[in-house]
Amino acid sequence: MNSAYVTARRPADVAREVESLRNAGCGRFILRKLDGGATIDLERLGAARYAAGLQAEVELEGQSSPGDAASESDGVAEPEVVGAR
Repeated sequence: MNSAYVTARRPADVAREVESLRNAGCGRFILRKLDGGATIDLERLGAARYAAGLQAEVELEGQSSPGDAASESDGVAEPEVVGAR
């Protein structure tokens, strides 16, 4: 699978770059961190994931798994889902 390193700053530019690279055959995208994994990086990550599609791998540089960006950025624990009785 071809990989691409995405450096665009604005989420809209990230989406355009990822879409162009996806059309060129890339299936894995690594976004350069701009904000230490905080809000702007999460917005860029969302734009990249949307543009890349479900079959692609998209991650923030230095991120070991797709869920790490959200948990590292705000320090807020994810709520537990409780089943209905």
